[in-house]
Amino acid sequence: MVVRPTLSLITATYNAAATVGDTLASVAVQGIELEHLIIDGASRDATLKTVAQFPHIAKVISEPDRGIYDAMNKGIAHATGEVVGILNADDLYAGPDILSKVLEVFKNPQVEACYGDLLYVKESTGEGGRPRFDIQRYWRSGSFAPKRFYWGWMPPHPTFFVRRRLYEQFGGFNLELGSAADYELMLRFLLKHEVKAAYLNEVLVKMRLGGISNASLRNRLVANRMDLKAWTVNGLKPHLWTLALKPIRKIPQYWLRP
Repeated sequence: MVVRPTLSLITATYNAAATVGDTLASVAVQGIELEHLIIDGASRDATLKTVAQFPHIAKVISEPDRGIYDAMNKGIAHATGEVVGILNADDLYAGPDILSKVLEVFKNPQVEACYGDLLYVKESTGEGGRPRFDIQRYWRSGSFAPKRFYWGWMPPHPTFFVRRRLYEQFGGFNLELGSAADYELMLRFLLKHEVKAAYLNEVLVKMRLGGISNASLRNRLVANRMDLKAWTVNGLKPHLWTLALKPIRKIPQYWLRP
């Protein structure tokens, strides 16, 4: 009999009262037992009051930190599940059975990581005043092959689940990488250490449109330097075109639809 792995989910928050309710509600309806950890950076708004409304939360830690990746590392250190996922405080799962499908993938003992597709959405007001999330971009990941990193590919980090022992073995997020810390971690796991990853061919997460690395040309140039550093700190060498292709690969996301 194959036993379904246990899951720890980490949500880092900081003054996220405007969005975290949707995030936590999308977890509460998943219908599985899980360990949901809230790592808060000493929010000054109503974030913690909102969190307190959700009884499925296993632990809340609220204290100053060094940013979102520091908070994620704290969550990983406190996680006890066999599989670890990270859901940002302005993202939400695309349906009520997403986590069940993820854990089915991990029932295969050969699978060490799993990822899927992501929708960028813009929130608006729908019928009856209910929030509506309109699709802006569709990030279709596609099947995994390590060589795809050399062509500017990466999976969307909010859909990335890994076995906890990989963090123990290969480390957590590198705080020196800024907004590229998630890229560096996936590069380290999937390319450098050749972690066996499975692609779940459906939309797992809806992400509110935004992102600091693309907010301006200056931020994009900084992000590009950090992307290069993500390769060098791992002793890897990208092709001349690798980092230029990384933002270019986003262009089709504007007209693709699930």
